[in-house]
Parts: sequence; structure tokens; C-alpha cells
Amino acid sequence: MSRTLMLDQVHALSKAALIGAGTLEESASIVADSIVDAEAEGIRAVELAYLPYYCQHVHVGKVSGHAVPKVKQTGKAALMADARNGFCHPAYVEGEKKFYTLARNCGIAGFGIQHSYASGVIGWFVDRIAKAGLIGFCFTNASASMAPAGGNRPLFGTNPIAFGVPRDGKPPLVIDQSSTATARVNIAAKRDAGEPIPEGWGLDARGQPCTDPKTVLEEGSIAPSGGYKGGALALLVEIMAAGLTGANWSFEASDLGNDAGGPPDIGQFFMAIDPTAFGGANFSARIETLFQAMLDQDGVRLPGDRRHAHRLKAAREGVVVPDNLFQTLRDYARGEAA
Repeated sequence: MSRTLMLDQVHALSKAALIGAGTLEESASIVADSIVDAEAEGIRAVELAYLPYYCQHVHVGKVSGHAVPKVKQTGKAALMADARNGFCHPAYVEGEKKFYTLARNCGIAGFGIQHSYASGVIGWFVDRIAKAGLIGFCFTNASASMAPAGGNRPLFGTNPIAFGVPRDGKPPLVIDQSSTATARVNIAAKRDAGEPIPEGWGLDARGQPCTDPKTVLEEGSIAPSGGYKGGALALLVEIMAAGLTGANWSFEASDLGNDAGGPPDIGQFFMAIDPTAFGGANFSARIETLFQAMLDQDGVRLPGDRRHAHRLKAAREGVVVPDNLFQTLRDYARGEAA
């Protein structure tokens, strides 16, 4: 059985569940914003169904729900935030306006977050940057789940990278992809359902292709996207997200897939570029020429367009939430879960 919730109801439920689990109201509201956006955009890996993981991790102290982030300027175009082992979303929002101001004043700016937790859909961040009229990048590491190319032991996280581009009168172009062949939660879902994973998603303890999700998660590793190219991308993200911020390397972070080990203490790094500082006032017109040349070919769509279409539909019709998930979140909201 299931029920339909409008997006404002999804936000209220998400916020209440996080508060009930032990999160400050302001932080809960910001994290709920990201949950609503993921749900509206149909991002199955980290939408409302993922929220119980957040709540449980607050409950056990894997993420500090009472953390108050601190942001300081560390260079002419550089910001750093200490998330204090709390959610990264409030830390980002705390420094967001200053970040954009530095990018506009200097043409480009960087913003790092240390002592942080998982960031969910990182397209959420670059979408915000692009809506501010800036080109955005986001890098984040995670607990180790992928071996380097040619290896057989997890060393890197799924290590996604996201990129956002502003458009005049249209939603931003958003690219959001992991360094791995798929997200860890997708493999976990197959394990829980008792189903094999598609070939190419995972490797066993010897570094050989494996379709048993339990083996991949417990003994092997998630396969890199595109072989050695995915491994190289994961290394790049690791250096940007953890190297620049002083956060834990992925292999040092506690496992985000369970309750043990305390805070993962990972990092995020963002870049914002003012396109007019480099491409001039005609950047927007030129970028649309490129996009149109792509769309002139049958079967082509711009990255992010499917998400935007999902969002419009969800705003009109709401989203379907399974009753068991709804009840779990209600229990967290009442302080009765975990």
C-alpha cells in the first residue's frame, strides 16, 4: 500500500523525522530541502527512501544532529567550513552567499567543507550555484567501496563529481555522476531483494567481475565506471574533496553503510566561476548554440532535463510514498524509531 504526498508534505515529514532523530530544526529544514528535491526529481538512490539512514545515523551519532557549522575566509577567493561532523548541507548554506560574492568579485572561488558527512545528491549544490548565475563544480569523497583500477581492495569511495551551468530563462544544465559503475545503495537494494546485480557493477575479492551483491559489498568492491578512467576520476575527486580540505581519505573514513565506527569525517569541495569574467556577456547565447546543436540530433537530451521534467510533474501531482516508509518516518518524528 502507498499514499500520495505533495512536496510540502514531503518536506514537513522529512524535517519532523530528522528533528525527532535528534537534529537541530534549522539543519533539519535544510537537509529536508535536499530530500524534497531528490524525491521530486525521481533520484531513486538518495530520495525519501534514504532518509531513514540519515535519521538512524543521527540517532547513533554517526552524524551530529546538533552540530553548528563554522565558516571562515582563508584566502582572497577561498572559504572553508567546519561541519563539525554534522550534515554538509547546513555548512554549505552557511557560507553560500559569501561564496558567490567571492566568485563574482574574483571571477572564480573555492569553498571547502571538512569534518563532514555524506552529501546525498551533489547535483543539489551545483544547481544552486548555477541558479546564482555561476558555473559550479562539486566534489565529494565517501567511505571506501571501490578498488583502484587493477586493484582488489576498496580504497576510494563512490566519489561523485557534479557540474552545473546557468541558462537564461531555463533550468540549469546539471551533470552529476559517480566514479563507480553504480551507487552503493543500488547494490544494497539488490542484496536486500535477493537479486543479482548486472554484470559490470561489482568485483569479487580477487578483482574479478561478480554479480552477487552480498559478495561485492562484504568481500569485494564496486566496479569503477569505465574501467581505469573511473579509477582516475575517483583519484581526482579524492584529492579535491579530501586532500584540499584535510578530511579523511576514503579508506580512513568509517563505513557509511552501517551504524558503527563514528563520524566518517569526509569532505566536500566546491568551485564557482563567473562566466562573464572569462567568456564575456555573450556566454549565455554561445552556450545555447552548443546545446541546440546537440538537441538537433534525434534522441539527444541535455543532462538534467529528465530531472526538471520529474520536478514539474511532482509539483503538480505529488509523489507516491510506500506506507511502510511513511510509518518509519512518522516513528522517527515521534521519537519512537531506531
